[in-house]
Amino acid sequence: MNKCFPLVLLWVGLLLSGCSHKIFPTKTASTPTPAKGSDLVKAKNLDFRYLKAKGKIKIDMPTLQQTANLNLRVRKDSAIWLSVSLGIEGVRAYITRDSVQVINYLQKEYYAGDYAYLSRLLNVPVTFDRVQALLLGDYLPAQGSTAPKISGEGAMQQVEFQEGNVLITQLIELTRNRVQQIKLAEQQTQNKFTVDFSDFRPLDPSTMPFAYAVLVQGQPASGKLATASINYRNVDVDKERLSFPFSVPKGYVRKK
Repeated sequence: MNKCFPLVLLWVGLLLSGCSHKIFPTKTASTPTPAKGSDLVKAKNLDFRYLKAKGKIKIDMPTLQQTANLNLRVRKDSAIWLSVSLGIEGVRAYITRDSVQVINYLQKEYYAGDYAYLSRLLNVPVTFDRVQALLLGDYLPAQGSTAPKISGEGAMQQVEFQEGNVLITQLIELTRNRVQQIKLAEQQTQNKFTVDFSDFRPLDPSTMPFAYAVLVQGQPASGKLATASINYRNVDVDKERLSFPFSVPKGYVRKK
């Protein structure tokens, strides 16, 4: 089994550079304030307290092709819990606004630290809000004092803004008011990835459209295209108060 497999699955296939070692700065753990002009954006995000989903994830990299089962639990704006299995559980992650914890059962090791870990893995800046938005198909609002550039044509609205070294472009389908595509381009390295959301179905009890299919395409400046696809099978919203079990087995080595 490819050693990078559990780490790739942790970030659900955002595969710009596999096991890269470059670190980009990340944001603080405080809740960001939307930039001026964001009220003109037509996107609507999911309104929930707890979300639980099951499905499959398929990885297609030059050095790895694999399909696995995915279990996801989210406490909105607070915690994300992931479990990925290939018959047996391979990786478990617990992500909060200021910490990242990962157990790699296949290698008997674990990581506990901050977002520098995911930034190093993916070679792009990572924050809790980006992880949540890309898993759920939510809109990523612009932060700070610079207003986003908003344009529209037909049933689509395009929102574009700069966040540090990253240019973020989002397409919003106005018939559903949901994000259909997110593009991130890291200008320093020219690494890029695109996330497409499809197979929208209403979620009970709000009937808000949810993307049951997510396709991620990562293109490093030097290297081959890598893709990952998630197909959710069951998605439940606020049907129960969820737990987020996470404990490191005795004898596991801490990864630095």
